[in-house]
Parts: sequence; C-alpha cells; structure tokens
Amino acid sequence: MSRFLLAFIFLVSISNANILQDAINKAPAGSILKLPAGIYKGSITINKPITILGTEDGVIIDGEGTGTVITAKGSFITLKNLDIVNSGDRHDSLDAAIKLTDGNQNEISDCVIEDCLFGIDMQMVNNSIIENNKITSKDVDLGLRGDGLRLWYSNDNIVKNNSLIKSRDMVVWYSHGNEIVENFGEYCRYSLHFMYAGKNIIKNNTYQFNSVGIFFMYSQDSIATGNTIKSSLGATGMGIGLKDVSNFTIKNNTMIYCAQGMYIDRSPFEPDANNWIEENKFLYNSVAMQFHSLSIDNVIKNNTILGNIEDLVNDSRGAKTYKNDIVSNYWDNYEGFDRDGDNVGDTSHKVYQYADQLWVYNEDVKFFYGSPVISLLNFLAKLAPFTKPLFIMEDKKPLIGIEG
Repeated sequence: MSRFLLAFIFLVSISNANILQDAINKAPAGSILKLPAGIYKGSITINKPITILGTEDGVIIDGEGTGTVITAKGSFITLKNLDIVNSGDRHDSLDAAIKLTDGNQNEISDCVIEDCLFGIDMQMVNNSIIENNKITSKDVDLGLRGDGLRLWYSNDNIVKNNSLIKSRDMVVWYSHGNEIVENFGEYCRYSLHFMYAGKNIIKNNTYQFNSVGIFFMYSQDSIATGNTIKSSLGATGMGIGLKDVSNFTIKNNTMIYCAQGMYIDRSPFEPDANNWIEENKFLYNSVAMQFHSLSIDNVIKNNTILGNIEDLVNDSRGAKTYKNDIVSNYWDNYEGFDRDGDNVGDTSHKVYQYADQLWVYNEDVKFFYGSPVISLLNFLAKLAPFTKPLFIMEDKKPLIGIEG
C-alpha cells in the first residue's frame, strides 16, 4: 500500500500561486495536487501530508524574488517534477527554493531549481529521499551564492543522482546515517562538506571544477568509495580532505588534476583509531597526499600514485608521517627492481624531502615551487646532500605494476 492515503485528487488549472495556496489549505491530508504546465506566482506553505505533482514539464512555481519559495513542515510531503525559481536573496533568512523541516519520510524528486539563493534546506528531516533534482544558485560571485543542498540535524536520508551546478556548497552538518550516492557537482566551492557527522556513506559521486571536492571535519565512522574528484581549482584545491576525523574508509576513489589529491590534518583524531585509505588512484595532481600536523595511524594500502609532481608532502615539522602504515602501493617513481617477478619491489620505497623543505615550510619560497631552481637544488641534494634530508615515509612492499 502506498504510504500516501489518496483521499482526494485535485486537478488544478490555475495561473497564480494564491489559488495554489488556497488549494493546499483546503486539501485534506494525504491529497495529491496535480498541476498542469503554467507559472504559479508567489510562495507557498505546506504543513500537512500532501503531494504536489507536476503532470508535465513546465510547471513553474515562481517566488517572485522574495523569501523562500516553498516552506514545508512535517512528514509524508512529496514535491515532484516542479520547476522552482526566483527566491529572495537574503542570507540571514536562508532564502531557498525549498525549506523542509521537522519531518520524516518526505520526498523531493525530479525538480529543477534555478535562480534560488539556497537550493534545498533540510532541518531535522529524517528517512527522506532527495533524488534526480537539478540545482543552480543565483548568478552572483561564488562566495555570495547559497548552498545547493543543506542537511542540518537530518539523519538516514537518501540523496541520489542530484546535480549541483554553480551553487556554493553541499553541506552535511550534525547529520548521521545518510547515503549520498551518484550525485554530480560542478563549479561550486565545496562539492560536499561534512561537519560533526557520522556513519554516512558517500558513493559513486562525480565532482569537477570545484574549489574543494569532499571535505570531512570533526566526523567519524563514514565511508567514501567510488567517487571521482577532478580538477579541484585553486592553490589549495583538494580532492578529499580529512580534518580531525577517525575510523573513515576512503576506498576506490579517483583524485585527478587537483592541487592536492588528499589532505590529511590531525587524522585519525581519536586515540587508538585508524583511517583506511585503500585502492585509490592519485593521478596527475600537484601533490598526491599532503599531511598537516600530527597525522599517524592511517592505513595507506594498495593505492596508485601516478603522474603527480609530489607524491607525499609533510608541511609540519615533527609530524611523524612515517608512523602511518604505508604498504603495497604503486609509486610511478620507484627506482627498484622486481627480480623474482612477484610484482613487489625487491627494496622498499622511501620518500625524503630535500630542498623541497624550503618551500614546504616557508610560504614566501612556495612561489618558486616547481621552478628550475628548486628542481636543480633537489637534484644536487640527492647527489651530495648539503643538509640532512627529511625522512617522510617508507613503503616496504611497493608494487611494480598496476592492475586494470
């Protein structure tokens, strides 16, 4: 049996949203409002179980540039196949296309959101589905846009196959047990930003041309797998970032053409915890993995590190990167042999910082990063070290070949 009790089916043929609001007010709980194509002007408020369904393309709800277009509170609310446009532009009131609060088992699907400051703002919403939506913010500078999708104290939701283009961030704050699957993000700031969130699954998403790919902060017990993060822009653009997180599994992701493939800062954070970074591809980044502060007890295994300018960088003195469990990775600059043909190098792969210490620890010198001067100093330091090189890490079983 459908979770919605179809008490009434309203065939609405109207040209302004005042009548639409009247229809919502008069509809019994569990009703379906079927809207034909047209422009429905003005914001609407929903506070009962109801379905609003666009029966064809071109069902446009126009907020007329003021406030939030659709404000919905409660459970068993469905919004489907609607074009939602022209919210207000105030950040203090979080003017959005859809503000959904205090409910369970809601659905927003197949909607197109355009010219709205924030896209979908979910507050204390659980066990709901956000699927197949296309979201774009206001045509303003990146920092002045709103977030395409916000989850705040919202748990056990499915966020699938949504497209966020030219919005600001997708944020998941204080929210647990969500599945974020097969979404696409482009020309945003943070493709996906977690804070104080746990037990989330982030799977098979694609993010490109954003400032940052996926960034986890103060979180735990989550899985990121099968994601592709490409061309994170800016000097510190990163594919995946870990800040004070524990018990994460980062597996089978591809970070390509980013300033930093992965950024690891004080992670794992909890005592006696680990993070597992396995079977990922770090391809053609400026830095494959950058460590900051004390980040030890990560298990870094069976990854492919190929075509990066720098494989590993430690930008904090005394950070003890070598205390991570780094084993059985493919390093394209490994200089050893495999005489017994077991696809494992006969000698370990060690990473040192030579003249690179000059730019790693001194922001003013970073201007010369990648220059012939630094390259020459590195070459000379390897031939006849004029300072003691900094030992970064050792992979005792480096792989020789790449599968697949």
